[in-house]
Amino acid sequence: MASVEHYLNSEDLHPIDIVETLAEHHEWDFDRVADDQIAMAIEGSWRTYSLSLAWSAYDETLRLICTFDMDPPAEKLALLYEALDRANDKCWTGAFTLWREQKLMVYRYGLNLCGGASASATQIDDMVRAAVLACERFYPAFQLVCWGDESPADAMGVAMNEAYGRA
Repeated sequence: MASVEHYLNSEDLHPIDIVETLAEHHEWDFDRVADDQIAMAIEGSWRTYSLSLAWSAYDETLRLICTFDMDPPAEKLALLYEALDRANDKCWTGAFTLWREQKLMVYRYGLNLCGGASASATQIDDMVRAAVLACERFYPAFQLVCWGDESPADAMGVAMNEAYGRA
């Protein structure tokens, strides 16, 4: 990462150029959809996550959307929404939502770069990592609520709190 950071140590780089370089560095599958957008696939322990990062010059925001398939039974929606509320209470950055029509669970995060601020490779790498980790952390809980007959409170027990310190 240090060599990538050295190469990307320029305030003139477009945020999506930085994302593309990181995707190449990590050997993630990606597609540069447009000048201001990139789509990636990142393999997790539970599944492969689809990520899209888009730059809005107007809003001065780099938006990340991380998705995975989720088509819960209609009778479980209220419980899933309660689980989403509980998960979002544990997320310091980003938030989950269900795009029901698209049958997708979505984790969204926006990195505001107002006033001409520029994003670093470390910041962008961290936001991608945080999105995948949040999905990995809560995926089992969402599954248990929708298909395992667990209450949202009990299902959140499998979404262990983040560890502090080092082993």
